[in-house]
This record gives sequence, structure tokens and C-alpha cells, in this order.
Amino acid sequence: MIEINPWSSRIYEDYGKLMKDFGIEEFREDLWRDLPNPHKLIRRGIVFGHRDFGRIKRAIVEKKRWAILTGLMPSGKMHLGHKMVIDQVKYYQDIGADIFVAVADIEAYATRNISLKESEKIALEEYIPYYIALGLDPERSQVYFQSKRSEVKDLAYIFGRKVNWSQLMATYGFDGSTNMSHAFAPLIQAGDILHVQLEKFGGVRPTLVPVGIDQDPHLRLCRDISRSFRFFNVEKTNDGRVGIFFKLDVDVKRRLDCVENVLRSLGINKMKRIDNYKAIYLEENIDIGKLDEEISKVEVKEGGYGFLQPSSTYHRLMTGLDGEKMSSSRPQSAIFLSDDEETVRKKVFSAKTGGRVSLEEQRKYGGEPEKCMIYELFLYHLIENEDELKEIYNNCKNGELKCGDCKKLATQILNSMLKEIRERKGSKDEIKKIIAN
Repeated sequence: MIEINPWSSRIYEDYGKLMKDFGIEEFREDLWRDLPNPHKLIRRGIVFGHRDFGRIKRAIVEKKRWAILTGLMPSGKMHLGHKMVIDQVKYYQDIGADIFVAVADIEAYATRNISLKESEKIALEEYIPYYIALGLDPERSQVYFQSKRSEVKDLAYIFGRKVNWSQLMATYGFDGSTNMSHAFAPLIQAGDILHVQLEKFGGVRPTLVPVGIDQDPHLRLCRDISRSFRFFNVEKTNDGRVGIFFKLDVDVKRRLDCVENVLRSLGINKMKRIDNYKAIYLEENIDIGKLDEEISKVEVKEGGYGFLQPSSTYHRLMTGLDGEKMSSSRPQSAIFLSDDEETVRKKVFSAKTGGRVSLEEQRKYGGEPEKCMIYELFLYHLIENEDELKEIYNNCKNGELKCGDCKKLATQILNSMLKEIRERKGSKDEIKKIIAN
């Protein structure tokens, strides 16, 4: 099995194997085709996998409240790999999501030895202004610092009661040399993801976390934690029925009564209740996800958290211009949103392409856009029109297009796009408005 490490710099290439090994489902077209104007990253298969996106889709279609949780690591400058996450968040904001953005200053200190003060400076001067420039609405979004949100830290401590060291070692590859601040960072991330379901922040509702595949360990841990803090499990049984199982030993009859009342309010009358087993079995087909959401509301009234397991989508990690992982720590690999025109030109013209070694071979054999960093720029960021993108792809494959022509086009579009982004950077008032207390 391939190990996934959220803090490594490796490139993941076999996404199919990762999906199979870690139980990630394919983000099929039937999941997104009914969404309003699906984003190009979704249409083009760059968002390739998911966990429990059906819950999000139902909330969108039924126009119910739902939330997005994303985060930023305040280390270095913002580049196009970061932008693609915010592009997705902006799309979901436009179709109704409540947006929460965590500044991962505790994680930055634990894993990269960046002080809280330095994290705040980087976030305020580099990331948050660009997030606003990319379309996050200060009226409908909130950015917060992990170190300043007590609910996140409190939940992290509480969650630690259900997580042992063996689980952390299995999930993250921790060993005896791992410092405890680093070990605590995943619990902080779980606090980030689940605190948006507290009453203070909008209550229990579906929550989506759009991430690269390297962040999946956090989602797996968080989904386990959310389930462990539920009063009831709602699941399919071996004989195909739906079972509702109460996990505690206190006040069993009354709490099963509460659930039975919910079932009858939903028009579900065919059921078999066995108090000795603390279970209710349904004799008819039912949407488990929808039922689970209704039961979670009962748990909140009963003093529980009622956390719904967070949903997630997974996008391909953007390759660096040199063919390695795009990283703020390797400037030659990335296009930064702050790069001036000449810097962009130099980086683009030195980028790895899928062209042949000579123009003659290019015309004879055609190029390989699948291996080209310039085509990846077109695919992820620069070309909106599907027909135009297809034409570039085909002309490269049949040898009609030269790498120099693509680089000139990419440079032109990139510099125009970056200029517009910089002109829209958030003002001090907008930054102040979007940062939550």
C-alpha cells in the first residue's frame, strides 16, 4: 500500500491505486452533472474522487444549509496550486455554501517551526488579500486562526479521548521521534473541520472539505472521530435492512422513543424495535444519509454533538513547472500570484514540456500534452472554453503546434490574469471584515 503523508513533498501519480487502497470513490459525472454550472476543475476530471459527496449534492439540490471548510498553511508565497483550491471554494460559495477558512498557524508551528506571529503576518499580507481577490466574499466567508479559536482547540483536546497513539502511527507514520505538537496537529485539523457544526457556527449540517489526495489522512481520521462521538449509528445490516443502533447505556428507552418519533414523522412506520439490543430495524428502503441527518438533530437536543461525517473531494495535485511537486519552497517550480511579468515569462519559457527534441520530430510524431506543464496550466487555470482547450490538445498531438507558441500564449494569459488578481487584492477593511473573532 502506498503511504500518504500530508507533510511530504512527493508527487502522487497512480491515483487509481490510491483510491482503491484508501476507499475513495470516483467522482463520476452523475454526481456533478446536475450541479449549477459545474466548475472546469470538476468537468475536466481534475476533481477525481470523493467521500460522501452525495450528502452535499442533496443539500445543494434541496437548497439546505451546508458548509465548506478549507485551510491555508502560512508558509511562503501563494501560488497557482493554492489558487485551484480557492477556485473550487468560490464556486461552492456561489451555489450556497457557508465558507470557513482556517489559518493553520498551530500546524505551521508544530510541523514547520513557524511562529504564531510569523504565521499571522504571512496570512494577513500574502494569503487573505489574494483569497478576497479570487472571489471570497467577506460577507459570506470567515477566516480564523487556529490559535485564536477556542472551540477548535477545545474539540481537539476532547477528540484526543477517542484517538490512541497506535491509530496516529498507522494513519500518519508517526514514530518515537515525532514531537507531541506534531502529533496534536491532526486533532486540531479535526477540530477545524467539525467545529463548523457547533450551534455557534451554524449547527449540524453537511460539510465539504475539498483537498488534494495528500490530505486524505486528515479526512479519514476526522470521519472516524465524528462517528465515535455519535449516540446512534445508522447503517445497512447484513440482511439488507437499515439498522439504527444506540451506542450508550443511559436512558435507552426514552432515546429510542425519540428516534421512533422522528421515523414516524418521516412517514416510516414499518420497523422492528428491540430495546434489549438498543436497536430499531427498518423494513422499508430509506435514504440512510437523510435519516442520519434527522437523527443527528435528536442527538443535539439530547446534549450530544450529532456530528455528520464530513464529506470530501480530491483533486489532482498540480505539477511544478519543472515536473516535480509545485512548492513555495522551490520558486522555480511555481508561478506565484505576486510574480511580475518578466519572472512569469522566464519561468514559463524554462518549463518542462511534452514536446519532442526537434521541430522535425514534433511534426513527425506529435507532442505529448499529458506530460506538458504548459498544457497543465491551460487545463487547470488558463483556458475556460472546452473547444479551445481541445483544439490545443489535438494540434499538439498531431504536431501542428510548437512548444514556443504555447509558451507565448500561456505567458500572455498568465500575466493578464495575475494583473487582474493583484488589482483585486483585498483592502484593509475587507481583510478586517473577513477575519472572524
